[in-house]
Amino acid sequence: MSLKNKKVLVTCGPTWVPIDSVRVISNLSSGQLGQTIARDFAKAGARVTLAEGPVANPLKSNSVRIRKFSYFEELSSLVRDELRKDYDICIHAAAVADFKLKRPVKTKIRSGPKTLRIDLVPTKKIIQQIKRMNPGVFLVGFKLEPGINKTNAVKITRSLFKRGMCDLVVANSLKNGKYTGLVLGPKGKIFGFARSRAQLSKSLTRTVDQNI
Repeated sequence: MSLKNKKVLVTCGPTWVPIDSVRVISNLSSGQLGQTIARDFAKAGARVTLAEGPVANPLKSNSVRIRKFSYFEELSSLVRDELRKDYDICIHAAAVADFKLKRPVKTKIRSGPKTLRIDLVPTKKIIQQIKRMNPGVFLVGFKLEPGINKTNAVKITRSLFKRGMCDLVVANSLKNGKYTGLVLGPKGKIFGFARSRAQLSKSLTRTVDQNI
């Protein structure tokens, strides 16, 4: 297999952004898909590093190198640090925070006020930095969107190919407990369609193996 001894960086899980010294904004990502992808690539012979966010069930694996992060800035720094090591493949599956507080409070905000207003500003798009840091890396991006299907997937993922310079994009959704995932190429070709995270991971592993 062409994945034998390839260096692969996988990111997974949620990212936190601070509100104050004890509170954060997060999301509901479980990290399960990224964990499954890391295991499958390791089984295919790749040398895998998993950048894993604050998930409820951390991956336990002897074949995957694991680096932990919690906050957006930690993930951003970790990705920069790792991509200096000449990775062949980067699979950016983490659910990255899109917004952060304009001015996080350095101490704990006291309880009591009837209302609390916070001003949010966009975070930098890590996916758009990856190819700039490592132009030769094979990049897989992810787009979570409710109601994804074969008809709208090409349109929804277009910006990731253009701005993120991705080689492949996984478009997926979880609606009413039902998972749907597609693996797409930059010209709209659908390489795989899955109804579970396990199926999607296997399809992605096979597609990367055939296209790298």
